[in-house]
Amino acid sequence: MSTALQNNLAHETSPYLIQHAGNPVHWQPWGEEALALARAQNKPILLSVGYAACHWCHVMAHESFENPDIAAVMNELFINIKVDREERPDIDQIYMTALHALGEQGGWPLTMFLTPGGEPFWGGTYFPPESRYGRPGFVDVLRAIAKAYHTDFERVGRNRQALLGVLNRIPQRGDRAFGADGLAQAIAALAGITDPVNGGTKGAPKFPNASYLELLWRGGPGSEARKLMLLTLERICQGGIRDHVGGGFARYSVDEYWLVPHFEKMLYDNAQLLELLALAWQETKRDLYRQAAIELVEWLQREMLAGDGQISNSVAFAASLDADSEGHEGRFYVWKPHELVEILGVDDAEFVAHTFDIADGGNWEGQSIPNRLGKDDLEPALEIGWQDLRPRLIAERAKRVAPARDDKVLADWNGLAIAALARASVIFDRPDWLALAQAAFRFVAESMADGPRLGHSWREGRLLKPGLASDLAAMIKAALALHEAGAGQAYLDRALGWAEAIERDYADAEGGGYFLTAEDAAALITRPRSTLDEAVPNANGIMADNLVRLAALTGEQRWLQRGDEMFTALSPAMAGNVFGHASLLNALDLRLHGLEIVVLGSGATADQLYRSALDQPFPSRTILRAARIEELPAGHAVRQADAGGGPAAFVCSGQRCSLPVGDPAALAETIRSMRGA
Repeated sequence: MSTALQNNLAHETSPYLIQHAGNPVHWQPWGEEALALARAQNKPILLSVGYAACHWCHVMAHESFENPDIAAVMNELFINIKVDREERPDIDQIYMTALHALGEQGGWPLTMFLTPGGEPFWGGTYFPPESRYGRPGFVDVLRAIAKAYHTDFERVGRNRQALLGVLNRIPQRGDRAFGADGLAQAIAALAGITDPVNGGTKGAPKFPNASYLELLWRGGPGSEARKLMLLTLERICQGGIRDHVGGGFARYSVDEYWLVPHFEKMLYDNAQLLELLALAWQETKRDLYRQAAIELVEWLQREMLAGDGQISNSVAFAASLDADSEGHEGRFYVWKPHELVEILGVDDAEFVAHTFDIADGGNWEGQSIPNRLGKDDLEPALEIGWQDLRPRLIAERAKRVAPARDDKVLADWNGLAIAALARASVIFDRPDWLALAQAAFRFVAESMADGPRLGHSWREGRLLKPGLASDLAAMIKAALALHEAGAGQAYLDRALGWAEAIERDYADAEGGGYFLTAEDAAALITRPRSTLDEAVPNANGIMADNLVRLAALTGEQRWLQRGDEMFTALSPAMAGNVFGHASLLNALDLRLHGLEIVVLGSGATADQLYRSALDQPFPSRTILRAARIEELPAGHAVRQADAGGGPAAFVCSGQRCSLPVGDPAALAETIRSMRGA
């Protein structure tokens, strides 16, 4: 089979794979052809998994994969397969789980060694070309692994069997769900691992893990957990992890102060942070959060729009921006004082330098990362002055060599962004954000449709399918957010169609949750079923929240029953790893403590009641609106109530509902009363 004698990535859709198309390594895309080559040549497989914005992936590529001598060893000893983890998170999840089972911390690039059948037997992450950093040299590793594969059959077989045992293990199924006390203990546990000075988890690096921060928020007004969530957001908004010039946030901070980021910017982080910023501003009205949210959306519109324009009034969001430009991490984002003077003049340059810690000598590698750590919020007049200057810095920065953009469209990440835009549009009263969310929804729902399901990744007219449970879960979330924001019944109908699809094709009868891959997807060595959150919430956590909302909006108790089954079945996993199941615990909080607000009637008063309902924090409420009481779902408790003939709102908890409320100003007090009851 001669295809192994060349690099076969040039015609792939993934920008990450295309980056490696010029390597002297004979890379193959994942698929049966590559596995067949390994079987035919009796060679082990070297599986390399990364993503386009990954700094250490680039380092290993430059050091090893572009080196003809190292490539020759790889080609001689292995069938080499390259995978984009964003395009194939199913493959990444399987082999990252195997690496963890070997006792390794994990990360990317992921470097795994497999049998020709795709079964893992050893692995690691980044390997330097020669021994350093306490790591063996890559060529030494290659030769040792190839030798072991061909001569040490017993050891390779033991590793293979042990890892397969881990991968195929059926999770323990619970028989009793978490209650309110268990949820409170989980929130307290997360508060206990939170840095009381800088926010986020203690130590470094620090990631803006949104599911964990949302769970802290659910500790309630005035709670220590809520205070820690707001502290974390404050530090993130002040720190260098925020792009103070261009908007948006980097993936994580390498230090404990949120000063020095890994400069890649991911759609999923920014989508989830937009929701948290909206919640924080809704409670505090602090301009720090509002301005960060506005700048984030401006960045999405300026630098992250994707799609092909084939569908009217549609657009989508690209996946990420790289950390590096001109071969240096962060070069696009850092400044020196003299650059400010050249752009702004002396007086304005001094103001910006003082405001954002830009000084001779810098705060990182001789240059300055703009930040406002340790400083009070800008006074309104100074904020206005800064906003007048910022476009000039954006325009000048645009003349630099920009970081590479991964322009593939991922259905699940776009779903998170759409939901965030819809929810933030309500809180900040930005109908233009709602329109942007609807345009992105239209693109994914139409350009990425795969029958009743969705594909996972789209680029240049090519759709990678079948999609994943995460795609359907995130787009159901997006549809429900748009529906609750007042965008129309069609979004709820779409959510219901996708919910039927995920139950039919992804449900895990043994485990109680959902598999990541569809029932008819090409077989892998196991069908991934992890319930753990990563940088994005797990599909199981997203769907649990969706199920609670679907039950409230449709009156169909089968959705609530399915959610309760999940909470029970997955309770051992949740108890065993609270941080890793924060999204499921967030959904459980909605189930236990969420309120349903029903708005009946039409006209100005009904609109005001609806607006008052929307002003309640979205994580802990659902909103059902109907023109007449007869339009409510059959069996709904409000159908037995007397609305008095005029517009009214009811606040319900389970089957218990308030008396009708006709005054929008009184609705908030009724909600407080129901929460305290």
